[in-house]
Amino acid sequence: MLAPKITTLTIDEFLEWVNLPENADKRWELIEGVPVEMASSSKINTIVAMLIGSFLNMWILDKNLGYVTGADGGYRISKRNSFQPDVAYISYTHVNELEGNIFDNAPDLAVEVISPSEKPRQIMQKIETYLTSGTILVWIVYPEEKIVDVWRAMSDGSLNKRKFEIGDILSGEDVLPNFTLEVAKIFPSPPNK
Repeated sequence: MLAPKITTLTIDEFLEWVNLPENADKRWELIEGVPVEMASSSKINTIVAMLIGSFLNMWILDKNLGYVTGADGGYRISKRNSFQPDVAYISYTHVNELEGNIFDNAPDLAVEVISPSEKPRQIMQKIETYLTSGTILVWIVYPEEKIVDVWRAMSDGSLNKRKFEIGDILSGEDVLPNFTLEVAKIFPSPPNK
């Protein structure tokens, strides 16, 4: 949902705007200078995001590489974009300090768990923005289809997508060397009742 009657904002203006009393209890992203309210996550989306974050966090903590953030972790992606990925990893080398509301850099790895209401063009715009702003890997997770699309920018400027399904194994590639995660482990099945 777009914020009503708002002209385009800088990130600093956006950070002031989201802290106004009428906006403070909502989740917002800044997309091309326009505040966009983020819908609540579905039960499955929240579970999938937490599973991914848990596997990443255990591995990253053990290796002492950086931070894993959840859905409230904001990132300054570019001058007119501030995103809150469902899960993200940012290496210590890209973090200046832990004060403030958002990280000053794009995450090294961004994970977006997609809900049915999200439009393909909006998803693609976010992928492009992440990858042209310093994010190395973007995992787009589709819980209903049990698919993960892994995106990265290529040296010629093109974007490359690889699709992973149940039975496949995700890799941290050069962002998290030697990290692997079975796709099946992030898509829970309710126990038989």
